[in-house]
Amino acid sequence: MSNGTIAVLLSASILSIAGLDQPGAASARDRAWQLTRDGVIAGKTAVPIPGWVLARASFACAPDLAVGPKGEAVITSNVVPTLWRVDPATLAVTEHPLKLDTDSDKDVGFTRLLYSPKHAAYFAVSQAHGSLWRIDTQLQRAQKIGFTLSKEDSTCATN
Repeated sequence: MSNGTIAVLLSASILSIAGLDQPGAASARDRAWQLTRDGVIAGKTAVPIPGWVLARASFACAPDLAVGPKGEAVITSNVVPTLWRVDPATLAVTEHPLKLDTDSDKDVGFTRLLYSPKHAAYFAVSQAHGSLWRIDTQLQRAQKIGFTLSKEDSTCATN
């Protein structure tokens, strides 16, 4: 099976698990968010992310952004298990280091992130380790889910 096929299957599996495989399931957004290498753009406003740790594309898959249940943007690091939340009304940024239930001795960053209304949780992929994680909506804890890809089969997903 090719890397591209595996990446498509992994993305489809995450969407299905998260309950976002139905048309329009992720379309309720009050604000347009765009992730850039310097932070996020909210509508036409650039919002820097203080303390954001990320590896550039030549070293790792890009970090990701998901829209949460209250319209907030949640941004990953592709290097460390920390998330940043941008409030949809004030654009205030808060940093949320995650407590991992396992792999705390590893640099676990996330390169894909989705919010699942069905599970009231976020689901994230660590490309470097080929692992899938469930993150609570308080952005405090991450639990590893028993699904792992080998590094050879793990590839960066394209949006």
